[in-house]
Amino acid sequence: MQKIEHPENDGQYIGLTVNSGVAQPPTVNPYMQRRRRKPLPSAGELVEGILKGDVTMLSRAVTLVESLSPDHQKVAQEVIEKCLPYSGKSRRIGITGVPGAGKSTSIDVFGLHVLKAGGKLAVLAIDPSSERTKGSILGDKTRMEKLSIHPSAFIRPSPSAGSLGGVARKTRETIVLCETAGYDNIFVETVGVGQSETAVHSMVDFFLLIQLAGTGDELQGIKRGIMEMADGIVINKADGDNIDRARLAQAQFKSALRLFPPTASGWTPEVLTYSGYFELGIPEVWDMIDRYFEFVKANGYFERRRQEQARYWMYETIDEKLRAHFYNNPNVAEMLPALEQQVLDNRLSSFIAARDVLDFYFRNNSDDSNG
Repeated sequence: MQKIEHPENDGQYIGLTVNSGVAQPPTVNPYMQRRRRKPLPSAGELVEGILKGDVTMLSRAVTLVESLSPDHQKVAQEVIEKCLPYSGKSRRIGITGVPGAGKSTSIDVFGLHVLKAGGKLAVLAIDPSSERTKGSILGDKTRMEKLSIHPSAFIRPSPSAGSLGGVARKTRETIVLCETAGYDNIFVETVGVGQSETAVHSMVDFFLLIQLAGTGDELQGIKRGIMEMADGIVINKADGDNIDRARLAQAQFKSALRLFPPTASGWTPEVLTYSGYFELGIPEVWDMIDRYFEFVKANGYFERRRQEQARYWMYETIDEKLRAHFYNNPNVAEMLPALEQQVLDNRLSSFIAARDVLDFYFRNNSDDSNG
């Protein structure tokens, strides 16, 4: 007996039929079926592409640097090692300021001013991330409308979720890759006034602080540490009715800087006013930065600073690797919750709990190394 796909279509059910339906139409994208994930390039291929200025290869290498995959990290470190001899020839400029100070707009106009003289510019923007969802908008490109479409500019936002030190290290490694690709000006934009400034200051040559006027006490919201780190302070939105307030803020900052001890470089930080939106005073800001580089290269501070930064990041990397090795140890991971509960129940002090788990960790790792 022949099996009927739809019993309702049997002759005994008069007046009742079920259609077989419409056949699935072919895809409108003829490439859909043939699309395959591109194989991961080798470290040698990535380095070769980066040296040629291939933006695609540079982007893929940066993605490997940011990846948490051990396999990706292995390739990334090999790429960085091969790129190091070609790096170090750029001017690295950190840009910070309170949220709303106009950092992205300023970078847009500063970047276009730099590119008029030739060369290439890379903008590495550490984007704010949600503490709850760990998500990040990564919207800096939308705020750098002109620079984002410039053929000589490379903009790479990085989410700041997770360890700030880890993000900073990845940003520093990205600087090496960008310099190898021929980008002779590197801008590093920070999240805002906070801990990230210290990390960014440790990887740039010039640190620019963007401020606003007319927001009350101009010195109230700025930490002394950030003022001391700044090589130059610029007051944004010095246009229209805000010009007088900007000049007053300029005078206040100049007075405040006189109270600080001399800088390690011997350079006296300058305070200027400008308008990022109306593109006023941009050449003057850049002339200040040019004068700074001439000054520190003449007195030898530029090279000393680069050496200090290299040493700093060596020890930062050691700290990060030790921390990761400790917390990824399965025995430690199993031991920590019980110790934590004893601390919460006041049955054990925080210091004794830390001592016990560290003694356990060092003892076991010492045994492993000796064995």
